[in-house]
Amino acid sequence: MVHRHTNDDASLFPAYAGRLFGGPIPKNRMPASESPPDSVYRLIHDELLLDGSSRLNLATFVTTWMEPQAQVLMAEAFDKNMIDKDEYPQTAEIERRCVNIVADLFHAPAGGDAVGVSTIGSSEAVMLGGLAMKWRWRQRREAAGLPAARPNLVLGSNVQVVWEKFCRYWDVEPRYVPVAHDRYVVTPEDVVARLDDNTIGVIPILGTTYTGEFEPIKEIHDRVVAWNAEHDADVPLHVDAASGGFVAPFLHPDLEWDFRLPQVRSINVSGHKYGLTYPGIGFVVWRSAEELPGDLVFHVNYLGGDMPTFTLNFSRPGNQLVGQYYNFVRLGRDGYRRIMERLRDVAHHLAARIAAMEMFELVSDGTDIPVLAFRTTPHAPFTVFHVSDELRKGGWQVPAYTLPADATDVAVLRVVVREGFTFDLADMLLAALEDAVRHLSEYPPGGFSPASSFRHT
Repeated sequence: MVHRHTNDDASLFPAYAGRLFGGPIPKNRMPASESPPDSVYRLIHDELLLDGSSRLNLATFVTTWMEPQAQVLMAEAFDKNMIDKDEYPQTAEIERRCVNIVADLFHAPAGGDAVGVSTIGSSEAVMLGGLAMKWRWRQRREAAGLPAARPNLVLGSNVQVVWEKFCRYWDVEPRYVPVAHDRYVVTPEDVVARLDDNTIGVIPILGTTYTGEFEPIKEIHDRVVAWNAEHDADVPLHVDAASGGFVAPFLHPDLEWDFRLPQVRSINVSGHKYGLTYPGIGFVVWRSAEELPGDLVFHVNYLGGDMPTFTLNFSRPGNQLVGQYYNFVRLGRDGYRRIMERLRDVAHHLAARIAAMEMFELVSDGTDIPVLAFRTTPHAPFTVFHVSDELRKGGWQVPAYTLPADATDVAVLRVVVREGFTFDLADMLLAALEDAVRHLSEYPPGGFSPASSFRHT
């Protein structure tokens, strides 16, 4: 969000002004004098009460609960700058271990030279993966004496907005593959139809933001491999596993989507989603060092020693990496599997109950990742937006939105089931949903008519 500079005399008036402060505090300018720390804490603490409850925020994929021991470790590492690897060698070692754990989880070739980096989140990881693809494509074109001025990227219209940012920021033509009214992921045929000599890569998604579904990655991979063979090309796949990368290995271990597929050259994943770590932490991993062009890696020595770096950010705290490593060691594969199975069970519980409600129909049921989407039926006297507003009155944050091209006239509600969202909370949500339907049915929104509502198919 871009914030416009405000130059006015607006002030904060603390609730306890008579006890703690001598007067109001300016909102948009730094105060002239100091204030007692306890008083400032109380002021800000009370303002933050206006935020919604993170536990009832079913819109975000980002982790909102961690064990107390992890929180203590992370607090102890707040002051460590991740970029100062010579000064904090053990934090750097923990980063190295985390990258190796992720590469192993994604079946990096044994005995190979897979490489990776930690990032602020998948947004940075996506930028790095996209840059590596663009640079590799340009190197191949220049080596063949061909022009390298018009790169394009094939991706679904259902991608997260960061891919749109990548294309715009780095001057890459996005070739969007549309979804359909009865299908909210891309098809291999539509992907291949958009490939040409200027394609730097294909971006299948392991768990879409819109519905939580997996795209048919192996089928897309096989069709791209066949196209490459026919056209003497080497178009790679980068898998956006931001949401599903820490789910699929445990709930769908036999699903081939990662480095088991030879044309998958890089993968991004969010540790702060189903990696179960507070924001922001992510990773991008390449199947071999060859896939990361050397001229994208910078070397600096002004922090002591030689430090290679390939990130968009420079300074950042090391505490998220510490929290991620805590989860890896604390839970192990069995622990992650148990948690993902429980989250899937909660999602299925919600999906079954919602599917039985007369006014709703499911779009996805939480089988791929613990995310379900649903919409209103044609005879409902309200829209998903009315339902979302009604739920918010009770503190529940359930987003309503339209699907991407070519299904923008379909609107859905989505529930992201995260650790800490229990069966008890699920039943409370279902009761709130039933109350919302009862209220909206008894008092239909003014001016609403089914003919003006979103498409139902």
